[in-house]
Amino acid sequence: MKTNKQSTPVEIFSGDLYEAEMVKNLLENENIEAFLKDEYIGTMAPWQSTPGGAGSVKVIVLSEYYDKARLIVEEYESHGSK
Repeated sequence: MKTNKQSTPVEIFSGDLYEAEMVKNLLENENIEAFLKDEYIGTMAPWQSTPGGAGSVKVIVLSEYYDKARLIVEEYESHGSK
């Protein structure tokens, strides 16, 4: 019997708007559909979407793409720290 596993939205990254857009573009270049959460409130009043205001814009992907997306985000983060 075949089961249908339903995909759910999962947060893969959080940062400022610039970083979130970069990650979203990297994911979309790899055919992973992604969208931004708290894009506007995270930019205008980040303390209202996240305590302290850090990491206020989130990048969301479907759970079925999580593993592949996580690798892309990890590569982005490792290059950003150099």
